[in-house]
Amino acid sequence: MAAAAGPAPVPDPQPVPPRAVPDEPPADAGPPNEPPNELPATRRPDEREAEPGPDRPAAPAPPADSPAAATGPPPVADRPCPRCGAANPHTRRLCGRCGAQLAAPEVLAAAAPPPWWRRVLRRQEHVRQAGYRPRRRAWRRPRVALPVVVLVLAAGGWFARAALADLFAFARDSSAKPVALTVVHPSGSSRAAGHPAGSAFDGYSNRYWAPDTTGSGRGQYLEAEFDRPVRVQKVLITPGCSADEGTFLTQGRPSEVTVRLYTADGRSRSTSLSLDDGAGAQEFALRGSGVVGVRVVVDASRGTGAGRRLAVAEVEFYGHR
Repeated sequence: MAAAAGPAPVPDPQPVPPRAVPDEPPADAGPPNEPPNELPATRRPDEREAEPGPDRPAAPAPPADSPAAATGPPPVADRPCPRCGAANPHTRRLCGRCGAQLAAPEVLAAAAPPPWWRRVLRRQEHVRQAGYRPRRRAWRRPRVALPVVVLVLAAGGWFARAALADLFAFARDSSAKPVALTVVHPSGSSRAAGHPAGSAFDGYSNRYWAPDTTGSGRGQYLEAEFDRPVRVQKVLITPGCSADEGTFLTQGRPSEVTVRLYTADGRSRSTSLSLDDGAGAQEFALRGSGVVGVRVVVDASRGTGAGRRLAVAEVEFYGHR
């Protein structure tokens, strides 16, 4: 019998020759010790999207000597609030403190400062927080004091209506020019022949009124009426027999007189006047409203005596009808 054959012997492996390593890396290989498909560790994710590609041309690099290459992009300044002055990030459109709308940086740069007088007279605005809403005031019923004050004012105006009317007339008369007031029915306490009371109101200074007495004429008077109630403002009196200097001293003339104004309701108002010893008209302020009559009473005189009579050349009233 043949002997059983054993396992076939395994041949020895052939040695693998070592792979040749080129001396220089291929042109498409990345820098040594760095994977070719990895980005530098110093790049940010947003810069990865801005890399040039086939549809995005590469941005030109700034010159080496330019300020942008040395300092980088300028920082964006904060946007100040035009109302409260608080600084806000440039990305905000509303102030984070007061809620006011923020102006664009180019608008702030182009806006000119207000003049000095506007800055001085500018009202101080009250700064309110964002989201503030004014509250509505509830209606309140008037208290008892308000009706009482209204009644007191109405009563005071009713009792002072006469004084208020006089004050209004005075203000109106002060702004308008007074006119000559014509008198009617002139008369006197007495009269000398050829010198009636009407001669003192006819507008001629060379004719005069003289009482029928040779004394001082104290107590003698002239009186007249107005055709309707008037407001008297002033009176002009020409003492003596004439306004001419040559004949003025030939007759007596009053030195003190009292002018009485009569109103339609029966009241009267008296004013004492002192006359200068000189020729010509003398003007005096005289106030009266609703005047319907007037009387001029002689209180003292000058230059009277034997053969010389008291004389009044003219009496004129001015005011408004």
